[in-house]
Formats: sequence, structure tokens, C-alpha cells
Amino acid sequence: MAQNFRELANFIWSVADLLRGDYKQADYGKIILPFTLLRRLDCVLETTKQDVLKEFAKRKDSGINLDLVLPRKSKESFYNTSPFTVPTLLADPAHIRQNLTAYIGDFSAEARDVFERFKFSERIAELDESNLLFLIVQKFAAIDLHPEVVPPETMGLVFEELIRKFAEASNETAGEHFTPRDVIRLLVMCLFAGDDEALSKAGVVRSLYDPTAGTGGMLSVGENVLATINPLAKLVLFGQELNPESYAICKADMLIKGQDPKNIVLGNTLSADGFPSSLFDYMLSNPPFGWTGKKSLTL
Repeated sequence: MAQNFRELANFIWSVADLLRGDYKQADYGKIILPFTLLRRLDCVLETTKQDVLKEFAKRKDSGINLDLVLPRKSKESFYNTSPFTVPTLLADPAHIRQNLTAYIGDFSAEARDVFERFKFSERIAELDESNLLFLIVQKFAAIDLHPEVVPPETMGLVFEELIRKFAEASNETAGEHFTPRDVIRLLVMCLFAGDDEALSKAGVVRSLYDPTAGTGGMLSVGENVLATINPLAKLVLFGQELNPESYAICKADMLIKGQDPKNIVLGNTLSADGFPSSLFDYMLSNPPFGWTGKKSLTL
């Protein structure tokens, strides 16, 4: 798996070849990360796309809250009502900026928030003005990120590898952005070790909180580990993250997993706790000890 996710991440990062000259190396991730997320969400929704569009056409003027009905058709916690997909955007090169912007605007609110955190509309405008937008969309349209081809855990590793590359290009510390999965598994197993009896019961529900969630690696591994211990158990995930790009990836991952995206909060855990009155069964974290930015430590 390790080799496969690195190969895929390297292939995705090769899109940066198109950006040289127009963008600084430190800004490559601002393009590559949101486009990777877009293609992933696009692939996740593909099989139910027509069902959603039919239901939307039937219900859009009825006054019914579409958030109550369209997720049933998309079979996800999010949906998109645009007739476009990433590949079909290529059919109209002259209007690709307008069509892509409209496509993003037709995601449900929680998914739109992901792209807003990346300031994606600004990125689209920049790429269009540099005559790069069609080429970038063309590259990502050719990348297969369907869940049956790239399982959720592998996709998480791909995002973390892209974050690492982005951090290196920006001369940041990669350890601020992700924790190796083997380390996380050990932490989770230690965390669950004292609760074996309760976790073995059918239908048991537990909550897991990460106050420095990053891209959601600890939360995802926690969910996966509990599923191997007891497939009939449920782990409800909560997290807070200061970095907008990492937050956006974590929230997108929760959307795809069927977790409640409202449980992922943007902000400084120390100075603006997103869950001031909440209690959780488990908590684990890898705070960015190596970061000396005063902003994150201001109380």
C-alpha cells in the first residue's frame, strides 16, 4: 500500500509541472490540494449522480429542504446538483471558468465550505487568467480517484503525502501536518486497551476527539481500528484544526466517511475551543510542538 499511495501522490504532484513559471513552488499545494479534493468528491458522487439530478429537478421548487432528501439519493452526507462532472467540464473550454465556478457552487453547504477554505474561486480565476485552467482540469479529469480504485485509507495517505510535499515546498516542518500511520495505530491500540469489554459489545457507541486534527489521520485510524475490533461498534469523530487547508481536507474526509462534518471545527483549540461543553470517551493528539508561531500559542 505504501508504494501505491506514494506513486499516486507523486503522479498528482506532477501537475506542478504546468504551474512552473506562473506560480512559486511554495504555492503549488494551493492548487493541487483543492483540485485533488474536487476530483475525489466528483468520483465518490459519480454512481448516484443521475439519481440526484432527477430528484433535484423534481424537488427544487417544492420548498422542501433539499438537505433532507438529496443525501438519500447521493448515499453520502453531501451532494452536488450540477449537471457537470470534472471530465464533462472539458467539453466547453471557452466557458470552463464559469462552469467550474458554478459546479463548486452546486455542492451542498458543508462541501462548499471545504473549497471556500482553500479560496478556490480565487485559484480558479488565477488559473484562467494564466491560461492554465483547462490544462489543470484536463490533468485531474484523467486521474481515477473512485473509492473502489483508491480506498478511503489509501486516499488519506495520499492527502498526507501531498501535504508533506506542500510543507517541504513551503519550507515548513512536515511533522506539523501529519503523523505516520504506524505511530497512530499504536496510540489508538493503547487508547482502546483499557476498554476491551465495552468495545466488544454490539451496538456500542464511543466518541473520539483530536484537538489538533490536521488532515484527520488520527481520527480515521481510530475509526478503522475499532471496526476491526468490533464491526458492530460506532466511533463518532470530533476534531479541531487551526490550518485552513488541513481543516478542509479533514472535513472532506469526514464527508466521504459519512461522519458529521459539523464535528470538525476550524480554529485555535487553546484560545477558541470549538467544543467547550462537550465530553468525549477518548482523546488523542499530536500537537505541533515544533512550530514556533506565536499566533497558535496566544491565549
